[in-house]
Amino acid sequence: MSKHTISVLVENHSGALSRISGLFSARGFNISSLSVAETDDPTLSRMTIVVSGDNKEIDQITKQLNKLIDVVKVLDFSENERVERELMLLTVNVTAAKRHEIVGIVQIFHGFVLAVSQNEMTIELSETADRLLSFIDLLRPYGIKEIARSGPIALSRARL
Repeated sequence: MSKHTISVLVENHSGALSRISGLFSARGFNISSLSVAETDDPTLSRMTIVVSGDNKEIDQITKQLNKLIDVVKVLDFSENERVERELMLLTVNVTAAKRHEIVGIVQIFHGFVLAVSQNEMTIELSETADRLLSFIDLLRPYGIKEIARSGPIALSRARL
């Protein structure tokens, strides 16, 4: 089994998310991550779904998704080059002596410090899942207080 990132362009109206997530649960597939938002066209939303399965299972899912009336387009990114990012907000313990070290790490990862207090710092980072895990590992010794992650969003890579 391998992880697949599936992009689903759907009609933007109530019940679409329920029908699509219901399709996954009815067939016993666990969704690892699900991100949904309106596109540049307010009548459409893009869902980025991460699910584990073999190629045969994922092929079955994409065929079933294409049969749903709300679905406009389905793309399994495992077959296409893609650009993928995940958003993370993280709060870490900080002391005055360690503040510059943490800011240095944030700068290396092109993150942003959103809030600072005497004892903690809240950071925003948009990266691939692997880079987010590396960032978390570097900050873990300082004492991570809280993490919120969006799950990945993805688009096909532009061709030159």
